[in-house]
Amino acid sequence: MLQLFTEKSYFIYIKWQLCYNESAFCKASETQNVKILRRVEHLKEVKLEEAAYQFDGKMSLRQAIPLGLQHVCAMFVGNLTPLLIITSACGIAGGEFADLQVTLLQSAMFVAGVVTLVQLFTVGPVGGGVPIIMGTSSGFIGVFNSVVGSMGGGVLAYGAIMGASIIGGIFESVLGFFLKPLRKFFPPVVTGTVVLSIGLSLISVGINSFGGGNSAKDFGSVENLLLALFVLVVILIFKHWTTGFLSSSAILIGILAGYVAAFVMGFVLPTTGVTADGVEYTKAWVLNWDKVAQASWFAIPKLVPVKIVFDMRAILPVLIMFIVTAVETVGDISGVMEGGMNREPTDKELSGGVICDGLGSTFAALFGVLPNTSFSQNVGLVAMTKVVNRKVILSGGLILVLASFVPAVAEVFNSLPQAVLGGCTIMMFGNIILSGFQMISEAGYTQRNITIAALSLTIGIGFTQVGDIFANFPALFQSIFASNCIAVSFVVAVILNAVLPSEEHFLSAPQHQEA
Repeated sequence: MLQLFTEKSYFIYIKWQLCYNESAFCKASETQNVKILRRVEHLKEVKLEEAAYQFDGKMSLRQAIPLGLQHVCAMFVGNLTPLLIITSACGIAGGEFADLQVTLLQSAMFVAGVVTLVQLFTVGPVGGGVPIIMGTSSGFIGVFNSVVGSMGGGVLAYGAIMGASIIGGIFESVLGFFLKPLRKFFPPVVTGTVVLSIGLSLISVGINSFGGGNSAKDFGSVENLLLALFVLVVILIFKHWTTGFLSSSAILIGILAGYVAAFVMGFVLPTTGVTADGVEYTKAWVLNWDKVAQASWFAIPKLVPVKIVFDMRAILPVLIMFIVTAVETVGDISGVMEGGMNREPTDKELSGGVICDGLGSTFAALFGVLPNTSFSQNVGLVAMTKVVNRKVILSGGLILVLASFVPAVAEVFNSLPQAVLGGCTIMMFGNIILSGFQMISEAGYTQRNITIAALSLTIGIGFTQVGDIFANFPALFQSIFASNCIAVSFVVAVILNAVLPSEEHFLSAPQHQEA
């Protein structure tokens, strides 16, 4: 427990020992006194290593592993949720498909871990060598739901989604090879706007989790809100009232504190409620230990668990969405480099990152998993902590791979209440927003840039909040743009950047002149 003392606490502890308990301290043997002082000196050393802020710095595993686990906790549910949504839409969840669903969830962890490692260390031109956690993309949910509707669901529809993902992933990787000449269409004002739209689009996700998950029957209950608020307060305390390792581990500490709080709540509060229709349900904040107990302790991810189908009804809309996700990846890489390393990404980093994003999606489809992409949650975590060390991301990737072989471990992560995640994600998403503002600011507040950013965000966010405005558009258009503010903001920003005349005079603050 002593290792949890902050640096200020060390001196408080010593003062108490020497001033308020002086007699006891003095009466102790010399050996005991030396042990106390040595222990305190050890506590002073529990600081975050300087290497944590260096990508290639030599960082110890005793600090890298907990910080990597923090990344896993931040993205774990988001990595599995898209699969749960699409398998449910296809009608292949539960019942005779229960084992298939477990297999797909297991593969999602395996793929996320492997693609993260490739993105981190690179294999030839594949991978940007950037501190980003990869995982199952939620941006394709709208398009895939449309595909399911047009194909009637079932295993056939899911197989068609996998076929489209294979081709779409290859298509995105080709875009990555030609990203340098295409980059003129993505100047800092465009990528900054995309990053900003990513952060803004995630706010509702964080708030939904804060309330217990929008599908929860007790959404917005006092228990869920207080649990999320407790987690947020713990994070703020450790982030701003501690230093070093404890400060950088604030998210992980908050999640662990929330887990313990939910465990205690289960003993002192009712764990079930009754709907207006008289149906009993388990409250969202309750830890689900049954799934953990029933899960197996070892299983190998299966290659091609679902027959792959190539159908143009799925391929065409998915190809368009892969263009959007390529831009989102460019935005995420820009955000993590700007927020974590205070510099713009190089052409090689962007190109390798997009290639990895595409081939990672193709690799994912071979294991029956939805397209893989960079996780904005973890970009926000890097922006908040400034921890970019390669070993931290490596630890996170390896934890995901190992968890994929142990379904029981995965269920422990999956049992985490949404309210706990909500308490930490709203802070991380806020940091993504600030990264977007920073990128636009560095591009310069010219009238041209202001117009691009303002109009892109207004149309992107405003039009997608009023989805009925696209009611007369084709179904394909609606599936891509009606609920995706990132896609709309990107398209508008690219068009405006291409058609607006250049401007050399920046609207910066006036310079003070000497009298």
